[in-house]
Amino acid sequence: MDTWFRKRLKVIGMIIAAGVATIFITYGILLATVYVQEPPPLTVPQTAKVYDAEGELIAERSTPGVTRYWISVEDMSQHIIDATLAAEDADFFTHNGFDYSRIAAATIANLKSFDKVQGASTLTQQYARNLFGDLTKTWSRKIREAYVTLQLEMHYSKEDILEGYLNTIYFGHGVYGVEAAAQYFFNTSASDLTIAEAALLAGIPKGPGLYSPEIHFDNAKDRQGYVLKQMVKSRKISKEDAEQAKAATIALANHPNEPLRAPYYQQAVFQALQEKAGLTERQIQTGGLRIFTTLQPHVQASAEQAVSRHVHGQSSIQAAVVVMEPKTGKVRALVGGRDFEESAFNRATQAKRAPGSTFKPLLYYTALANGFTPATTLVSEPTTFRYDDGREVYKPDNYNGYYANAPITMAQALALSDNIFAVKTNLFLGEQRLIETAKTLGIDSALQPVPSLALGTSPVSLMEMTEAYTAFANQGVKAEPLFIERVENYRGEVLYEAKPELTQALDRDLAFLTAHMMTGMFDQELNGYTTVTGQDLVSELHRPYAGKSGTTNTDTWMIGFTPQLVSTVWLGYDQGQTLDIPAEKVASKKIWADVMEKSHEGLPLRTFQATEGVIPVAIDPSSGKRATTSCKGRMMYFERGTAPQGYCQPTEPEKRAPTPVPKKPREAWWKEFWPF
Repeated sequence: MDTWFRKRLKVIGMIIAAGVATIFITYGILLATVYVQEPPPLTVPQTAKVYDAEGELIAERSTPGVTRYWISVEDMSQHIIDATLAAEDADFFTHNGFDYSRIAAATIANLKSFDKVQGASTLTQQYARNLFGDLTKTWSRKIREAYVTLQLEMHYSKEDILEGYLNTIYFGHGVYGVEAAAQYFFNTSASDLTIAEAALLAGIPKGPGLYSPEIHFDNAKDRQGYVLKQMVKSRKISKEDAEQAKAATIALANHPNEPLRAPYYQQAVFQALQEKAGLTERQIQTGGLRIFTTLQPHVQASAEQAVSRHVHGQSSIQAAVVVMEPKTGKVRALVGGRDFEESAFNRATQAKRAPGSTFKPLLYYTALANGFTPATTLVSEPTTFRYDDGREVYKPDNYNGYYANAPITMAQALALSDNIFAVKTNLFLGEQRLIETAKTLGIDSALQPVPSLALGTSPVSLMEMTEAYTAFANQGVKAEPLFIERVENYRGEVLYEAKPELTQALDRDLAFLTAHMMTGMFDQELNGYTTVTGQDLVSELHRPYAGKSGTTNTDTWMIGFTPQLVSTVWLGYDQGQTLDIPAEKVASKKIWADVMEKSHEGLPLRTFQATEGVIPVAIDPSSGKRATTSCKGRMMYFERGTAPQGYCQPTEPEKRAPTPVPKKPREAWWKEFWPF
């Protein structure tokens, strides 16, 4: 009997030993597998932040309904770290991911009550659960959680795990992580949390729906009291500190529905993130990016206010504005419509409209490059043009039916916006040459090689026209639009840094000559058979500007610049409705003047500097010849060797065409600074 018993006991011992050995071998294999496998990434989807050029936050973007930021544990208040550990896992720094004493105690408590009344998850286990986001109460989830817990403890330091946990824990209201929670509940940063605030926050993850101070303030205060007791027990604070924190007044942040800041500009930024920085929509939505833009808040405000001031009432007319630095391409402001909530269609970047006479500077640059000078004359009179080998007829009109019925100079034709001069020039050069210039200046829209192209009949975008005008403002150097300065990840590492994309697109001397001719729209010395197109703005402008307005039956434009800023304004109806109200036809110029004057506040007064290859000559605007004491002269610039040699002769009054000229208003104060 004893022998039989010993044999059975020996067998049982061998089975137990084999079982124990199997467990140890299995555990060893498990640990080896965990060790050789790639560790799980610590990060989770995070909210992107968008900043203006002054470093102020203007927008956030994330998975819909989710707000989550990542900050280092060194940037967190010690109070939130102590409060979280005291409330969730006091032995975090001593266990290996599993607290076996808590597991045993929880098992006993749950068996006694026949229900789950006590949990035993460590902070590492909770973080593992947060990483793969599965909250189902199944054995497969628990096994996966345990496996990820081992991976975390084996591959990362306790500080890394703590940082990850504090950045991913859920606080309700779509808010994840202590930084987002601190901002949401207290309008502060996690680095500035007080003991009272930290204890209140640390109590929320136990049950966000039950302990949110925004929903159940009394429950949150009770939970805060428990956390404070645990902090005292853990010797993180004194009893006096706990009592003071418990009695401290908690001021919760308000969450008004604030309007979006620069929404159309933001839209352009997120498009540029994909097209220029090469980021995917998922990276933008979940990568916790820090996006630093070129937006100047005071310039953006001036654009929005100008549109609001001059476009109002029940009319459905729309407006768009772009303001850009010509030397860098940095877009300082963008308005794509009157109301983003009503229409997210971005008219500054997406719409294509006929630019009207704002296209003429491109034509006259082309003319300068092909033998014309600012003093070249053509007759302004009603004209019928035949083209396409005589098969087609085109008969343009001048504004209000006014004509010089005599030769006028190109400089005056641009200032008065004479259509006959423009079409004659286009046909003389050949329409294809104007198209080539436009393409060189960054206009990629389809352009029709017809006589009316000189009058801007082919639709283009505001961004294309603004980019083209940078070359006139910058001695021929074209700047591509730049919305983003740089992009950083959540750790501050630079992922993308933009550099201005500058191209010497035009001849320096000819670009300056064109820009100088464009100052003529504000110079009443060029009044002739009608007034210069910018006469109604002269009294509102307080520094030298160059520009060109343009009006069609359905669109009104104004584009102008200084050496510091280029601004483009468009007004019209989305459905191409005719502009019948006189105020609508001049509103673009009024908006432009407001935007430019406000945007230049604080900037030094700068003039357009002549290039080395040009010389100034006083020219009679009517005849295009050198001025004498008998003829009034206006300073014009010419390439060396191209200035007219003849001198003007007084014209007999009875031989000149009628020239209706309104009364000349007072000179603008900045005339004394005018270099021309």
